[in-house]
Amino acid sequence: MSLKIGIVGKPNVGKSTFFAAATHANAEIANYPFTTIEANVGVMYVRSKCPCKDFEVTCTPHNSECIDGTRLVPIEAIDVAGLVPNAHEGRGLGNKFLDDLRQAAALIHIIDASGSTDAEGNPCDAGAHDPLEDVKFLEEEIAYWMCSIISKGWDRTARQVQLEGGKIEHALVERLTGLGVTEAHVHKALRDANLDVAKPASWTEEEMLAL
Repeated sequence: MSLKIGIVGKPNVGKSTFFAAATHANAEIANYPFTTIEANVGVMYVRSKCPCKDFEVTCTPHNSECIDGTRLVPIEAIDVAGLVPNAHEGRGLGNKFLDDLRQAAALIHIIDASGSTDAEGNPCDAGAHDPLEDVKFLEEEIAYWMCSIISKGWDRTARQVQLEGGKIEHALVERLTGLGVTEAHVHKALRDANLDVAKPASWTEEEMLAL
């Protein structure tokens, strides 16, 4: 099974409830922050049309199940610990969350649309919290996390690339090994951020966050 999807969001918004419903796996569920400490792992399935019906052949798939022309493709789901603002600085279980997140190829962000949990997952009156803020903060935390990976020892790497005339895309991909980032991804991000690829040593933290 190659594809892994992370189930993410702030604490106490129903991540483990969704995980249990989607995988039929056991997960501790309670109405308080940080019920999940260790990541829960289970299998959920994506339904797709199997070509066996069109070709009128007997289906014998090796990596999934076919039920009357419907292919059930397994995907590993990872229910990670809740994320709070400034998790990239180690708040809450931020470091563990980000380490577990590294395994995922895509994310499902669970949000409390009722606005009845605050930024850290504590219960509050319905509508008291803006759920759009949860979307913004998760994107920012992931950006800061990836920026911290890139920034560590960046001056030396950037100067070496400039002196040797290497590809900055290759250097960035090496730093982000294990996150599924390709040179094509980096090239597009550099273009969108309008960074001077000839002078990476001059990049500021704000510019790297724009990646």
